[in-house]
Amino acid sequence: MTVSFDVLLWDVDGTLLDFLAAEDISIRSLFHDFKIGECTDEMISRYSQINASYWKKLEKGEMTRAEILVKRFETFFAEIGAHDVDCQAFDRAYQKRLGETVVFRDDSYQLVSLLKDRIPQYAVSNGTVVAQTGKLTKSGLIKLFDGVFLSEHLGCEKPSALFFDKVFASIPAVDRQRVLIVGDSLSSDILGAKNAGIQSCWYNPFHAANQSNITPDFEIDNLQSIPKLIGIENN
Repeated sequence: MTVSFDVLLWDVDGTLLDFLAAEDISIRSLFHDFKIGECTDEMISRYSQINASYWKKLEKGEMTRAEILVKRFETFFAEIGAHDVDCQAFDRAYQKRLGETVVFRDDSYQLVSLLKDRIPQYAVSNGTVVAQTGKLTKSGLIKLFDGVFLSEHLGCEKPSALFFDKVFASIPAVDRQRVLIVGDSLSSDILGAKNAGIQSCWYNPFHAANQSNITPDFEIDNLQSIPKLIGIENN
């Protein structure tokens, strides 16, 4: 099914960029820098679980950004018995390292480049300013977007309607039903689309089961499906 859209909103982490791969690289390198010891696959997996749980709290408004950024590492290091780590210093280093670590998904750079000047494209992310600015700059994506909207700058997070209201207040007027957001998070991107009255495409590369009551308008497992979906030939 081909649908015409006037604006495309892109989530960044887990969509255009492989966040889990960058997370793995960054955490392992900082274990070395902070002289914490061996970082195992099990530790990386557990940290990812802890981190995801805290970001959910941010999405729900249960904790502030400043709280979750440090608390996730406090919880993680307490679990693995690394009690002497300065979690605030580790988080600062982690944000910087994430910004230096770029892993693309599905040739996303070429895709965004293909669509440039054919449809307005904006990045919309809950990621931190330090990490997102770094990775979008290093990846070259920042030069391809018509704008970048970060929740830390806007003062509110996806999936709140206010986040999207602030985005639409900053771009040329558009019919929201002709706006599509592409993202990997049901609870952030897809629910955010529903709250904002725009259409949504769930990027689900690992074919995860949707066990929520959040239903996307479209679902894809490869970003290269986007041109056809939005009515633009992939050439």
